[in-house]
Parts: sequence; C-alpha cells; structure tokens
Amino acid sequence: MESEDDMHDANDAESLDDFYSGETAADSDDLDAADYEFIDNYSDDSDDLTSHRHQQNYTILTEADIRQRQEDDITRISTVLSISRVSASILLRHYYWSVSKVHDEWFADEEKVRKAVGLLEKPVVQFPNARELTCGICFENYPRDRISSAACGHPFCGTCWAGYTSTAITDGPGCLMLRCPDPTCGAAVGQDMINLLASDEDKEKYSRYFLRSYIEDNRKTKWCPAPGCDYAVDFIVGGGSYDVSCRCSYSFCWNCTEEAHRPVDCGTVAKWILKNSAESENMNWILANSKPCPKCKRPIEKNQGCMHITCTPPCKFEFCWLCLGAWSDHGERTGGFYACNRYETAKQEGVSRQKALADLQQMQTVHIEKLSDRQCQPESQLKFITEAWLQIVECRRVLKWTYAYGYYLPEHEHAKRQFFEYLQGEAESGLERLHQCAEKELQTYLDADGPSKDFNEFRTKLAGLTSVTRNYFENLVRALENGLSDVDSRGACSRTASSKSLGGGSSKARGGRGKGTSSRSSSSSRNLDDSGHWSCEHCTFANAKSATICQICQQRR
Repeated sequence: MESEDDMHDANDAESLDDFYSGETAADSDDLDAADYEFIDNYSDDSDDLTSHRHQQNYTILTEADIRQRQEDDITRISTVLSISRVSASILLRHYYWSVSKVHDEWFADEEKVRKAVGLLEKPVVQFPNARELTCGICFENYPRDRISSAACGHPFCGTCWAGYTSTAITDGPGCLMLRCPDPTCGAAVGQDMINLLASDEDKEKYSRYFLRSYIEDNRKTKWCPAPGCDYAVDFIVGGGSYDVSCRCSYSFCWNCTEEAHRPVDCGTVAKWILKNSAESENMNWILANSKPCPKCKRPIEKNQGCMHITCTPPCKFEFCWLCLGAWSDHGERTGGFYACNRYETAKQEGVSRQKALADLQQMQTVHIEKLSDRQCQPESQLKFITEAWLQIVECRRVLKWTYAYGYYLPEHEHAKRQFFEYLQGEAESGLERLHQCAEKELQTYLDADGPSKDFNEFRTKLAGLTSVTRNYFENLVRALENGLSDVDSRGACSRTASSKSLGGGSSKARGGRGKGTSSRSSSSSRNLDDSGHWSCEHCTFANAKSATICQICQQRR
C-alpha cells in the first residue's frame, strides 16, 4: 500500500509531466486545436520579444557627450537666471546637476540659495582707494595689482592663493566647493579664480574633477565600472531591466554595479559573492581551470569552450567537464546535463564566458577577415557569426547566475526545483549545440583552401541555432524573474502559462514527453507555413518541406 507522501510525489510527477507536454486532463480532447493556437501565440510572443530586445532604457556617453551636456546645462541656467556661467556652474554643482532643482529653489527663495551656495551680490569688504593691501594669510603688504579676491573682496596675495588652491585640489574633488580662505567668509571660489591663480597641473586636475562631478553627483548617471573604461551611462529609472551593456563590451547591473546578473536579483548576488569571497584565490583558479581525468587521474586544463573533454592518448577518455561523468552518459534527452547543474559549477561558467569573450574578440579581429578571404564573402555577409558569439557570451553570463538562483531555491519547493532544472537543462543543451557549431564546425571553413559549397547551409544552421538559443534563454530568464510562478503550490501548471514560459522548449517537451507524443503525427501537417516549410516541434526551426529530420536539432518530423 502506497504512503501518502508517495502518492503526493506521484501526483506531482504526473502534473509536471503534463506541464512539460502542455496537456492537462481537462483539455486533452482539445489537444489538436491547442497545438495550432500555440504556434500562433508563440509567433506573436517572438515578435514581442524581438521588439523588447531593441528597447534600450539607457544611453552610453563619451567624454565629449558629457562635456556637451554639462555645457548645455550651464548655459540653460545662466540664461534663465541671468547670472554668469561660473555662478551657474556653482549652483548646478551644489544641487547635483539637477536643472529643475536649481529652478525650483532659486525662484522659491533666491536670497536663501545665494547664502547657501556662496554667491554674493556685492563685496563684504571694499578698499576703493588703497594702493597697497595686506594679504589675509601671510600678512605681507602688496601692491593692489598683486592682490586677488573672490566676490567677497577679502584680499590675498597670488602666492597664498596658489598654495591654498593647490592644497584643496590635491585633497580631491572637494575643491569644487572651495570657499574664501577667510574663516568667517562663505563666498564661493569658482573656476575663474582657479584658472587665474592655479598652476597648469592643478588646473587640469580641477577640470577633470569638474567633468567627473557631472556623472558622479548626478543620480541618473554612472561610470561604467569596468577597469580602464571612460564611458558613462545615462539611465532611465523604471524603464525596464537594470542590465547595461557598455561599448567596452562589459555588462553590469545599474542598481548594484556588479556584473550583469539577470535573472538573479541584487540581494541574491550580494549573498553569493559574500559566500565565495572566503575561498582562496589560488584554489579558485585550480578548481576553475584544471581537473583530474576521471580515468587516468592526470590533471587537465580546459582550453575549449564546450564541456566535452577528451583526455590525451593513450587514455582518450571522453567525459563531461562539469560532473566528470562519461560523455556517453550525456545527451539532450538522457538527463545527464541536469546532474551537472549544481552551484559549484558557477565558476566554470564564469571561465567559459571569459573564454567566449576572448574567442569573440579574436573572431572580430582575425577570423572574420580570414573567413572572408577563404570563402569569398564580404565581411558584411558574415555578421551572423559575430551575432552567434555575442549570443554565446550573453548566454554564458545568464547560465552562470542561474546556479546562484538554484542554490538559494528552497529545498522544499520540489516542483519549482524540478521545473527550474528542466528549463536550465533545455537552455544549457541548446547553448552547447550553438557553441559546438560556432567553434568547431566553423573551424572547418577557416581551414578550407577555398570557397566551400555548403557554406550557405552552415550560415542557415548557425543563424537558426542562434535564434533558437536566444529564445531558450529568454524563456529561462522570464520564468526565473517571475519566481517560477507558473508552478503552483501543488506542482501543477496551467496550460497557458506553460506555453508562454517554455516557448520553443515547450514544444520540445510536448513532442518527447508523456501524453504530448500523441499529438505529433496529427499536428505535423498543420505545421507547414505558406512557403512550404515545416516548423520543428523540438526547436521551432523552419525546415524545407522535403526534409524529414530537423536541420538544427536532428529530431525527426
């Protein structure tokens, strides 16, 4: 007699299998109609996703862009308030470069603003007829033409001014809020005084501080955190994702400035980084770059992008880099990939992504030109290869952070964990197919002596794999960002939610799991489009009518 827990697990398994197949008991009689509806809905969703990908809620700024925006804001304030540009820049700096804030405060109480900022309307002290004045710092007498003062009129000699401004500039960006040296005076010292009295080196430093303050003090802008990058980002808060991709190829999260980490939230990232920070850097390198062969125990350093490792002769053992299991036990449908999806492999994905970035750079600088010569193709016709590698880099980044998501997924959420591993496995296996094609199959054409007859077929295959893999990962990210809400507390899922969450992966599951297999023969004829192509139920690729096996995933029609 079965226990209550066993019965519950069995029900969960059956419900989840129905979820993968896209079928529930209530709608099994309407499967054919639902399949037809799913194809239409998936097409619409794909259009929406494509449109969403091109929406960007941020702008990358060069130094010239920053300087131009800064000058425009200063001009705007100077014109509207009828004040000098130096005074306008002091106002903007005080109110963190917010033009609207300056307007609001100034017109609400101009006198209060002037006092707070240090913009005096007339001098505090005046010496109209004096030929000599005493410096307020060194107390030496100087001719009037060797004495300078801010708007307040307090006299100081050129040497003391130079020392005062130099010390302030050396201390850092605080020099932008410099006040009169007189301890009783709050008059602002503007850039005009710096240009008049400071050394060339100090003037250059001040100018850099002034420019950087436009980014660092502005709530809407930030510098790209990549080492050595001089680009800044103007971000529209509330406009969508926090992920930002800089022109330097570095992607980061606007909210926490860590590496871009969708679909994981910033709190999880902080915990994950803290957890890993206690480990030795040397051990990190060893774990990430070398492992012993499971058969002969010789250490192996991974130097290829995919997870399929072959030991050197005479061993020649083929195994999975992630779990060290025999490669023969791995495949798209065996579940072998799922056993590898544990949090310890996050570092390996980080290394894989760095390898993919290096390969992308080499592809853009060397291989594209070489391939153009070998295949007699203009470089403009080879963009599909760069797009494939960009997709690989992005997918490696997403996959890396899914391990952190899985690590913090509660153990008692059995249905969610099973669904998570399914989605992750589908995305991962799709990525490995794409990486294999972009890395090893492309090498054949790079090594060719002349144009290859089947290069156009390779183009179609790689472009198709890129599109399919993009869909897999968009579905994965969307599901994780929604907290796997498609799975309810009992482990069952709605048919509509399953279709939207899985996309291409959903039809894959329907075609290969449980009750979904009954729909394959009945729906295949309706998968033909107007051009005579049929849509693969496994990966949604449009194949020629005469083909019986999908060109992308090798599944039968």
